[in-house]
Amino acid sequence: MRLSHRFPAATVRWVTVSSLRQSFERASLPAVTWLSGLPRVVPFLLVLGLVVAGLFLPGIGWVLILLVVLALTWILALAWPRLGPAERLMRVAVVALMVAVLVTQVFPRT
Repeated sequence: MRLSHRFPAATVRWVTVSSLRQSFERASLPAVTWLSGLPRVVPFLLVLGLVVAGLFLPGIGWVLILLVVLALTWILALAWPRLGPAERLMRVAVVALMVAVLVTQVFPRT
């Protein structure tokens, strides 16, 4: 398979990386390597399963949604320097939506 079909030519942006950023990326490397070895559908199904279970489990379901929020925020933080403004906005919107779901699960209307 030729890589040019998977990765179209893009403008290369140089990003200055702080030592904190480097340590964050270095600490995340084992988890990212493990995730990249999985079939692409597995992380999606895992997140979907956690969200659905979190919505339908009374009482402790918010813990599952909290795990999803933390995972999505971690992935967003890793990808942030490489994302364009529209991609950043979309991903922040997804995290904000999940935070809204989390808040409604933690403080349900009675």
